[in-house]
Amino acid sequence: MKLKVLPPTLRKNNRYLTVDIKIASQIDKDELVSIIWDACIRFKGECETSNFNLWVMKFYEIDRCDDYYHYKAIVRCQRDFVSEVRSSIALATRHNGKSLAMSTIALSGTIKASQKYI
Repeated sequence: MKLKVLPPTLRKNNRYLTVDIKIASQIDKDELVSIIWDACIRFKGECETSNFNLWVMKFYEIDRCDDYYHYKAIVRCQRDFVSEVRSSIALATRHNGKSLAMSTIALSGTIKASQKYI
């Protein structure tokens, strides 16, 4: 028996954040996931963070300078919690003792639209 696809009215409404990351050490996608989850848990707590529906969709290495590594990522979150996720991401400043700067570049409704900012 085939599984039925949920109609659009019953699906969760997602938004996609394009995030700019500058960090003093090299990271991969798994470390970025832990950085974002830790920042959200520290700012809002576990109960609130579980409602965010966070997921790192894409992860790109953009540039490597002498002082820092430059990455960009597309992060999915639920529509109702966009401002909480953006503020949590902005508050992340350290990872493993290294300095970190994360900021949200753009917000869009689809992955394709958010890839324009990479």
